Order: sequence, then C-alpha cells, then structure tokens
Amino acid sequence: MSRLPVIVGFGGYNAAGRSSFHHGFRRTVQESLQPQARQETLAGLAQMMKLVRVVDGQYRDQDGQPLSLADIESRYAEQILAGTLVRRIEKQHLDPDAAHWHKNIGVAPANGTALSFVTQRKQLPEPLPANWSLEALDGNDVRVTLHDSCEFKVDSYRPLAVKSAGQLPTGFEPSELYNSRFHPRGLAMTVVGVTDALRSVGIDWQRIVQHVAPDEIAVFASCIMSQLDENGFGGMMQSRLKGGRVTAKQLALGLNTMPADFINAYVLGSVGTTGSITGACATFLYNLQKGIEQIASGKARVVIVGSSEAPINQECIEGYGAMGALATEDGLRQLEGRDSVDFRRASRPFGANCGFTLAEACQFVVLMDDALALELGAEIHGAVPDVFINADGFKKSISAPGPGNYLTVAKAVASAVQLLGLDAVQQRSFVHAHGSSTPANRVTESEILDRVAEAFGIEQWPITAVKAFVGHSLATASGDQVIAALGAFKYGIVPGLKTIDAVADDVHQKHLSLSTEDRKVGEQALDVAFINSKGFGGNNASALVLAPHVTERMLRKRHGQAAFDAYLARREGTRTAAAAYDSQALQGKLDIIYNFGNDMIDDQAISITRDEVKVPGFDQPLVFRKDERYSDMLD
Repeated sequence: MSRLPVIVGFGGYNAAGRSSFHHGFRRTVQESLQPQARQETLAGLAQMMKLVRVVDGQYRDQDGQPLSLADIESRYAEQILAGTLVRRIEKQHLDPDAAHWHKNIGVAPANGTALSFVTQRKQLPEPLPANWSLEALDGNDVRVTLHDSCEFKVDSYRPLAVKSAGQLPTGFEPSELYNSRFHPRGLAMTVVGVTDALRSVGIDWQRIVQHVAPDEIAVFASCIMSQLDENGFGGMMQSRLKGGRVTAKQLALGLNTMPADFINAYVLGSVGTTGSITGACATFLYNLQKGIEQIASGKARVVIVGSSEAPINQECIEGYGAMGALATEDGLRQLEGRDSVDFRRASRPFGANCGFTLAEACQFVVLMDDALALELGAEIHGAVPDVFINADGFKKSISAPGPGNYLTVAKAVASAVQLLGLDAVQQRSFVHAHGSSTPANRVTESEILDRVAEAFGIEQWPITAVKAFVGHSLATASGDQVIAALGAFKYGIVPGLKTIDAVADDVHQKHLSLSTEDRKVGEQALDVAFINSKGFGGNNASALVLAPHVTERMLRKRHGQAAFDAYLARREGTRTAAAAYDSQALQGKLDIIYNFGNDMIDDQAISITRDEVKVPGFDQPLVFRKDERYSDMLD
C-alpha cells in the first residue's frame, strides 16, 4: 500500500506577491473576490511594497496617519496593481533603455604621426603590446605612444529589444529581510520563499522533526539558469573581462544545486535525502516527482520541493532574445497596432502573441505522507498522486516542442480516471496549461489538450495559464501553476486569460474552453487539476493535483471515520497557528529562518551501532531497515 503525498504547506513569492494563504492567487483574480479578501491582499502588498507602515498592529501611511483596509484600497490600489504582475522592467534590475555594452573602437595615428596618452603604470596591460612605447613621467604616471593601430573597448549603452518581465512587487527586496551578504538574488529568494512555506504549515518545524527519523526528511529544489548575478556565476564570468577579480564565493554560490543546499544548511538543518533535478522549464515538476516517489515508497515522510529562479538580467534576456523566444517591444507594437505598448499585457497565452516573458519567482510546497499529516493535525491543501515525465525522441531543433507531451498529458488523465472515475475528470477537472505565450506553444499545446480531451470524452475542458499574470519563471514556472491550482480549489475560481482580447484563430479548441474572464465554478466544484509543463530539450511533465475535499474523502476511507474525526480536532490548533502567521506576514513580520553556523552537528557525537545511527539534535534514531528487495536472489 503506497502512502499518499499530501500538500500541508506552500509558499514563496512571484510577481503576484506572497504565495502562502493564496495571496498571490488572490492578486490574479482580485476583481472576482469578495471585498474583505481583496482588501487584505492589497494591504499586504502595500506593506510589502513599502507604501504603508505597520505600527502597533495598525496600518499607517508615511505621515503616521492610521489606515483601514478600505483606505488602503482607495488610496493605493492603482499603485499596487501597477507594481505587481508582468510590467516594464524596473531599474533595480537594469535599465532596458540603457543596457550596458562594450563597443570596440579602432584607434590609429593620423597622417603617420604617433598617438599618445598618459596613464598610471599599474593600469598598463600585460604584456605591453609591441607597438606601444613608454616614457616615465612624475610619480607613477607614464606616457604611452602608439606607433600603429590599436583596438579599445569603450562603455556603451543601448536599448534592449525586450522591455517587460514578471518581477517581484516593486519595492520588495528579499535580501533586506535577513543577513544576506554576498547571496545571489535567487538564493535570497530561496531563503525567504521556503520560510514562507514552512511558516504556512502552522506546525513548528522542530515538532515535525521529533516525529520522524533524520533520513525521513528530504529536500528537492533547484534552478536551471544557476545564479547569474554579480554574486554568482555572472560576476565570476565577467570579472576578468571587467578588470576585476573572482571572489571565493561566486563559484560555489552560483551552482544550480544551491537552492536545495541552502535549505538544508541554513533553514532546516536537515541530514536527509537531498537533490536538485533539472528539466528546463519543467524543473519544478521534476523535483515534485522525486518528492512524491520518496513519500509513496516510504523512504521519506516529509519533503520540501521547490525552485527559485532570478533570470531578469541582461545575459538571460539577450540569450533568450537571440532565439526569438521573448516578446519584444516591436513585436508587441505590431500586435497592438499602435506606437505605445502595454507591457502589462506582454504575456498572452493562447492569444495573438509574439514570445514569452521572463519572470523571477520562488515557490515551495511541503509534502507529508497521509499518516503523518493526520497524526500531526496538518492542514491538507491537496494531494499529488503522480507526475509523469517523457522525452520527445529524435529532434531537429532542440528547443522545439515534441511528442513527449502527448504521453505525459494522456497518462495524467488516465491516472485521474482510475483514481476518481471518468465522470469526475469529464465534469470536474481543469488544466493549468504551460501557456508560454509563444505562437508555437498556442498551437502545439492546444492540439495536445484537445486530442486528449477527445480521447477521454471531455467537452468544454477549462484551460487556464498563470503565465498570463506572472510571466515565465523558467524552473519555477510549474510551481507557479501548482500553487495557482490550489487557489482555484480554495475559491472555486478558474482565472481567465485576461491579457488577451480573444483566443487566436489557430488554437485548437473543439473540446476545450478558454475564457478571457474569471470563471466562478463554486465551492468543491473542482476535483482535480492537471499541471502541464514543457521545456527546451524535450523535457515534458504533467502532474495531477487532487482537491482538498477529494483528498479528505480518500483519507476517511483509508484511516476510518474515528481516526479522521480525531485528526479534525487536532487540525484546529494548526489552523490557529497558521492564521497567526498569515496575520503577521500581512503586516510585514515574516520571521525569516536563517541559521548561519547555529546548532552545527559534532561529528564525534554521532553514535553508530549495527542497528542504528543516532544524530545529535534528532530525537529519533536512523534505524537500518531490513532490505528484502533482492531476497529471491540470495541464499
């Protein structure tokens, strides 16, 4: 009997804000929410964006005047909405109108005369070019004379063709929230994002640790672009060309394993299984598959799964732009048929589009096996029975979509039919599509979904795509989708594709339903969400996420009504603690977990016997399990 992986917490940050307690989802459907929920989320964003302050539990403006939730909405809503989701690239990342380049300039003496200049001796190149001669001057200065042509690199600034991105809310800087010196942005986002996920659980981490063995905790997290800013690979690779030096931290902190490594070393203090699986834009689902396999097999009882990606830098923009993959200003101008461009509508899944929009995001989910979740009284936000991954086979273009996604989607739907029945899939399922906003994706992905729908007798299959709001966060993209799906379960709303005017003519939709408006389907009207992800190189993944009410029904059947009733009683305390964190977080009290050098394990204090290993700091020992996998092959 396999253990069921259930989601007991989730959190992170993207262009919609904080993910825990569905605040990011609420931002994407804010016009469809009840006033109280909308105003709470807007107030939290206002504080995050430094538009308001909190003093003694009271929101106040910058002059110290008290503000109600309604006051914040009326005074700041326009600014909050403009400073979230996809928008024009802001200057804390780079200036898209004046991106830094080096221009090569050839210099030669005129009319056979020599050309000279004065500089400091320490600034001379090594070795000195053969056609240069030196004359010592006062102090450390020298006069350099050029006897032939020479090439110099001079600072230059040009506008980027791409000017939009999905950015964290304006004014929100993760690195300001803890002692993040020398940390690349993606790792600062990791620390802040996984803290949000852990706090959302409503159960103290040390209490969870007391209930499991040291090796029953696992972490799977990664990114695909590594850390490309000044504190990571970006600074390391640029330093010599810019006349600087490589630091001792840049290489290690640049590795794409660092999201998992930082969680183990500075947040959890875990000695359990760890890994960083990558699969291009399907990376989050690749890590999720590993996590649920660990739980289903019994190897782990608690798993943290996530990704953190910070790709809004000139190199990433130029790289993806050179492939023709990104929405450019000129491309958007042509689509809109006017000179001015609405960068907030740059990402247009399944509509008239011209490329995807890069985004930064960190998303994490906390998984437990069903028995542990009931034992601890954890809130259950859903379950992930399976993730399917397939490659494309032989390819011509390594970045082109391929047939592997047909296999993953079909297997996910077939799995859901086996679990829930055909009627549930036909009537109460929806798809969070990859929806990258490229012309190729809108045709190929819609055809896959349409053909699978036909095969399983699904009509008017609701399709949505969170990239319309937050852009494409690469490794984290399917994490954005999973967490948005949890929001749809909670509020009974399938977000509309509100950045498009109409579905494009070449989209296959005989059996699909794509709407430009939010669809209010009602409470417990959605039983299962299909998460679809496609990545360069033939990386395809599709997951099925079960709604909370479906998961609870399954748990009642497995554990019995009496055990489930006892769980419900324990859950009340969890909900109270989780709600207290949400209330504090809305006021900016995020209580970041960052344990640098604290509670380090003394190797000499580890106790090893033939039966078990005892690790300092862990209540339960690591007991060697009896391995019977190969018993039929042994004497």
